[in-house]
Amino acid sequence: MSETTLIIVVLVLAVILGVIAYNMYQENKYRQQVREQFGHSDKDALMGSKTDFVRDGQSQDQAGAPIRPLRRKDISEQQETLPAKDDLFAAKVSEAAAGKPDVEFEMEDDFTETVIQPEVKPADAAFDFKKMAAPVFSQTKLQGKRKLLLDLNDLTKLELPWFDHRFDYMAYISLHEAQELHSIPRLSSRHRFQIAGCTMDDRFQIAEPIPSVYYQGFVIGLQAISRSGLATVQELENFGDQVNQFAEKMNGGLLLTDVETFLNVARPLDELCARVDQTIAMHLVSRGTVSGTELRAAVENLGFELGVDGAFHLPNEQGEPLFSIITLDNSPFTSSLLANQAYRGFSMLFDITHVPAGEKQFNRFMDLAVKLSSTLGLDLVNDKLEELSTQWLKDVRSYVLARQEEMQKVGIEPGGTLSKRLFS
Repeated sequence: MSETTLIIVVLVLAVILGVIAYNMYQENKYRQQVREQFGHSDKDALMGSKTDFVRDGQSQDQAGAPIRPLRRKDISEQQETLPAKDDLFAAKVSEAAAGKPDVEFEMEDDFTETVIQPEVKPADAAFDFKKMAAPVFSQTKLQGKRKLLLDLNDLTKLELPWFDHRFDYMAYISLHEAQELHSIPRLSSRHRFQIAGCTMDDRFQIAEPIPSVYYQGFVIGLQAISRSGLATVQELENFGDQVNQFAEKMNGGLLLTDVETFLNVARPLDELCARVDQTIAMHLVSRGTVSGTELRAAVENLGFELGVDGAFHLPNEQGEPLFSIITLDNSPFTSSLLANQAYRGFSMLFDITHVPAGEKQFNRFMDLAVKLSSTLGLDLVNDKLEELSTQWLKDVRSYVLARQEEMQKVGIEPGGTLSKRLFS
């Protein structure tokens, strides 16, 4: 190798070593910057920080213990407000959680009101409620020793047609001087109430602010059971407080039903109402589509009428809805949509509490479904789009009759006056 070649090789090697040394210097400099900003490169950046782990809808603290969500009835313990859960979602979550013993769920059905006292756990005996003192509202103080026009204890013994003591929480007011009712007081924001007044001829009527009509006293009932659920203790107390203010304004005496005594009667009835308050749906589905014009003609030919709520209703002899027809996706029927679009099918609804009891009514419901199925070429299916079997229909009929029989045993006739009050 010549001297010139050797010099060239040495220079090339020097250049290569210089490049390698420069790269190492740059890499060390970058690592130092990383350490200064984020700590040691071998350290987990998440360790030591507060981390929330979510597992099946549950949160965990750093120790790994599941944080148990509060039931809505326990809100008063923590003074927090939790969002309501969708019933279907809650059912699915509860089912999924059954096989996960390390995570505890407590779901609540459609309950939105806060109560003062938490109820017992579901595992406890039915109706084994914690005892609590009935609220005491002060009697209105009367001037001097004037007597009341009506005896309060006698008022509690009256059987008035507008009230049912099983689900109406009652308040009684007696005046010491007959007065006109100038306005209806606002006594509840969530539950319905009625006021009956005793006129000068000792007759009771629904009280109205009519000039020259004088009342000796009033009987007021708060409907504590409805499709909104059972009124809470706090709601009953607030109602009693407002009635007390009304009595003071009218310068009268007040007597309230004992809250705990009332709830001991109302709770079992509310549970029965929740059990029977169901709607049977028959789905009629096309393998293609059916035009809205054809659909409307078929259902109106059987007596159904399009209502303002966007559903077809079959009226009974009194003109009240008996059976209903709605879209599969719960969107409203309208005249313009029916005239211009096609539908995959529809659902027929049988409200157990609103249809008069008896096998005859269910058979009529099924006959109408079969006629519409034949006329429009639709298949009768269940929620899983499975064709309905004869045995399934027999089971449903037996189920409907059993629920309606439960109602009749406690004096609530399906489709009757009490039923309309409780299930509306």
